[in-house]
Amino acid sequence: MTVLPQHYKGSTKRERVEEMFDSIATRYDLLNRVLSGGIDRRWRKKSIDQLIPLKPTSILDIATGTADLALECMRLKPAEIIGIDISNKMLDIGRHKVMAKGYQGIIRLEQADSENIPYPDNRFDAITVAFGVRNFEHLESGLQEMYRVLRPGGMAVILEFSQPDRFPVKQFYNFYSYKVMPRIGQMLSRERSAYEYLPASVSAFPYGRTFTALLAKAGFRHTKCLPLTFGIASIYTGIK
Repeated sequence: MTVLPQHYKGSTKRERVEEMFDSIATRYDLLNRVLSGGIDRRWRKKSIDQLIPLKPTSILDIATGTADLALECMRLKPAEIIGIDISNKMLDIGRHKVMAKGYQGIIRLEQADSENIPYPDNRFDAITVAFGVRNFEHLESGLQEMYRVLRPGGMAVILEFSQPDRFPVKQFYNFYSYKVMPRIGQMLSRERSAYEYLPASVSAFPYGRTFTALLAKAGFRHTKCLPLTFGIASIYTGIK
């Protein structure tokens, strides 16, 4: 399955996404805070809370971007966190943030493809992803790779946008996503297309039970979906 809005087809989705995130890297964190009103921080915290009972020592953060979720994983006191992303410019900003916190001995950021993870089977206790799986060129292949590198008994935690379906939240969300967000994105980053892609990719993404079914198809068990903030985002979990 390729989650790609028709408007963005042309070059491969991987190439398009890498180019897009490279172009907004320097403004990415600011835009996240502004466009979400800071609620994205609470979503990340709640995502990592799911891993507290597991006490993982080795974590892979996929589509790590500027390392916000990798840094949040430090609350778990793991021995290592590896973050991977296809955008080197996003990773460069993440590396500066990691060094500023003094965590470079634990967090390592590397450029890699989420659909071809360069690590052996059963390598990690936990896998985390925040707002990254909808950017996979082949979603099912990416989920299978996540399953492959996770050790038996390990947990995957995926934070992703979903679509609220209740009035008036649905109507407000659609107006904000399609009308307001691209304009703010253009003002702050000069990249309107990146913030037109966001709602388009969310609309194309199989959220809720459809996504937990894909997790189960990839091999995960005890899959769950936890909606956040009226269904604007969701946390998905699965066990290998």
